Amino acid sequence: MKRLFKNGSIAKGDSKEFEKADVLVGEWGTIELVAPEVSADTETEVVDCEGCLLVPGMFDLNVRAREPGFEHKETLVSCAEAALNGGVTGCVLMPDTAPPTDSGTLVKAVQDLVSENSPIPMLVSGCLTKKREGQAMAGFSGMVSRGVPMLTDSGNEVQCPDLLRRCMEYARDFDVLVACHCNTSALTKAGAVNEGPVSYRLGLPGIPTISQEIAIDRDIRVAGFTNARLHLQQVSTRGAVRSVAAAKADGVRLTCEVSPHHLLMSEEYIADYDTKYKLDPPLRCQSDVDAMLRGLIDGTIDAIASDHSPHTEFEKSSDFATAPFGVSGLDTTVLALYDGFIKPGYFGWDLLIQRYSIAPRKIAGVDPVSIKEGEKADFFVFDPNAETAITREYLKTKSPVTPFLGRTLAGAIRQTVVGDFCFAK
Repeated sequence: MKRLFKNGSIAKGDSKEFEKADVLVGEWGTIELVAPEVSADTETEVVDCEGCLLVPGMFDLNVRAREPGFEHKETLVSCAEAALNGGVTGCVLMPDTAPPTDSGTLVKAVQDLVSENSPIPMLVSGCLTKKREGQAMAGFSGMVSRGVPMLTDSGNEVQCPDLLRRCMEYARDFDVLVACHCNTSALTKAGAVNEGPVSYRLGLPGIPTISQEIAIDRDIRVAGFTNARLHLQQVSTRGAVRSVAAAKADGVRLTCEVSPHHLLMSEEYIADYDTKYKLDPPLRCQSDVDAMLRGLIDGTIDAIASDHSPHTEFEKSSDFATAPFGVSGLDTTVLALYDGFIKPGYFGWDLLIQRYSIAPRKIAGVDPVSIKEGEKADFFVFDPNAETAITREYLKTKSPVTPFLGRTLAGAIRQTVVGDFCFAK
């Protein structure tokens, strides 16, 4: 069935202005017509978008669907539903499954699961080292032949610099991206929160900012030496932003991402040992949060990524020091950023589209999407005048563990369209 999205306005990544237009999506999911006024026949479903925006679908570079191996936390089906619920129409899956995705055979197995269970593109990444253990290189050739967008040990830093060098040299020769979650294990130890006044006040083991910064500086040096393409996952400190800016100026082939949580929240949120605020890297001080926003706006930080890391409520109900790191993020990222930044006027939809739709796709080697005639439909309908209560019923992820649970955020995502598939609320 054809669908006509009528009376809406199109948001774009290259303009702060909105284009008032009707959008007709054909029965095969292709945008047939974009015009100020489009008439519908009796066999066309009309979706009234009065007062709403049509926004290109977002793309998330850092997602854990937990399948195979941890289906009690999340599945590909629930992960895809959470993504669609949050306006995300594509993502990169991290390889920290059970078993870890460290060979072409395992990449193919997960790709087959995705094709069977997900209505949205989910690109499967591969491990840098066997079993993500940091001891020996994984099977790059087999994984690259399966089209992995990146190689990463996802949450584990390759501690040996010589092994990292060899990984980057092979990745360079295969022209595949290396993604690093940077921390220095000798400094992180059993830390649970950012090291500083809050960790001292709460009596929790701290993780110093230099744990990330030293690892970032090392990885940048290795990438510059080998001429590999490097993507830094989840930068969180002002020192990290300075290092990224300097490396880019020196010509290192480098991109990086930040999570919505590190843009919106500081360590002060951890007032009552609430494990919904236990993240890796940890929430930092306010000056770091401010640096993340500046870096996002000036382009030092290339992309936003939710770091969707679902856990069961039982797992997160442990004491703060022993509870696992991570929270869910796909359902809430767009709403949280609209509520925290777009509605108050810190930046506009154009920047969000650039950082959470266009740039992530380019980093992953995927063509950006746009709302134009002849293109596959890939967008969501956003009502800026509504509000969304973040309840267990609203969340489509299996894990309701999010800092936004119980809050009401400005805006509402009414529908998400991917080709001929429509996810409606």
